Amino acid sequence: MATVLSARQLNKYFYDPEKFQVLNDVTFDVQAGEFLAIVGKSGCGKSTLLYLLSTMDTEYDGQIEMAGTKVTGRSQDFLAHFRNEHLGFVFQFHFLLPEFSVLQNVMLPGLKLGKYSDKEIEERAMDKLRLIGMADYARKPASKLSGGQQQRVAIARALINDPTIIMGDEPTGNLDRANTENVFEIFRDLAQKGQTIIAVTHDPDFAAGTDRVIEMSDGMIIASHENKV
Repeated sequence: MATVLSARQLNKYFYDPEKFQVLNDVTFDVQAGEFLAIVGKSGCGKSTLLYLLSTMDTEYDGQIEMAGTKVTGRSQDFLAHFRNEHLGFVFQFHFLLPEFSVLQNVMLPGLKLGKYSDKEIEERAMDKLRLIGMADYARKPASKLSGGQQQRVAIARALINDPTIIMGDEPTGNLDRANTENVFEIFRDLAQKGQTIIAVTHDPDFAAGTDRVIEMSDGMIIASHENKV
């Protein structure tokens, strides 16, 4: 298996109100097609770690390489383009534009990347909506969907540019049990098709269904184990 993400000796400090170490020597690799969960109590550093991996936060010591590219020390312009091409994001809150249709929301990152024509982007967006069972809702305003439906659309949007990695920050945190299972199954299917997924989660059932779990405490990785299928 190819390594798609490599994190080496990541250390991160906050300085307000005084110096505090949030991440302590975090080192791990992620393989292509792996479905990885990062777990730990609130404040253990897991969301901070995801923020570093997402290239949004560049103030850290250590090195991150993704998709064969060293992203540490790169300019903001380079990172913005890299994110759009290689990373898809699914947050606890869907961040859809309510006045836009489902299809328009899914197309947005594709239009921003500018790699395909508008027509191709629309076709790709419809493909992604079919993949998550939301094609029938393509013309509906995002505001008219249920919470579970909106989160599924957020996944389609994350997929539009065929990202190297999808990163989820509590992607089922706002959903009831049935919708959580729905979203989890979509992630599971994507991983089986070769999509790499890294998800921070508080949900033990969600974590138990992934390929591997990294457990954090006090800014450190304290355990890493593969889940038996």
